[in-house]
Amino acid sequence: MQRTKWFDRIFLPIADNGLFPTILERLEGTAARLSNKLNVDDRFLSDADHGTWSIKKEIGHLIDLEQLWLKRTLQIIGGETHLQVTDLNNSKTHETNHDARTKEELIASFDAERKKLLLALTTINADDLEKSALHPRLGTPMRLIDLAFFVAEHDDHHLARITEIKTTKR
Repeated sequence: MQRTKWFDRIFLPIADNGLFPTILERLEGTAARLSNKLNVDDRFLSDADHGTWSIKKEIGHLIDLEQLWLKRTLQIIGGETHLQVTDLNNSKTHETNHDARTKEELIASFDAERKKLLLALTTINADDLEKSALHPRLGTPMRLIDLAFFVAEHDDHHLARITEIKTTKR
């Protein structure tokens, strides 16, 4: 089955803030799901085929973006009108040797960074849930629930890619 490319995705606003706790659960569970997916021979974790990222680089990419997610969260809470632009070429991920790290280091690093985002998202008030800022690439306003959903979907996009890589290594 062909996955939709990330930049082809459309994200509609979520009207029901009552879904926020469920989305937070997804965000909190990503590190555990990553860890569960790494039950493969370690030698496969650094393999990359035809210009694609290895499993370790996929995880590294998730780590690399955690600072952006936190920054955008704080921008919305702080009442800013536009969210930080990101490097759409993923230069940090390409330039960082995530393959040199152990899977345990990668998971621990991701978990530590994700906890910062979760802390910010779980200490908001009701007024914060109504604030929004313009997403630079999508050109649409995002509230905290929309951003959290966007991040959860991004996590799942890369978890699905890890599953694809594992499937080809069997």
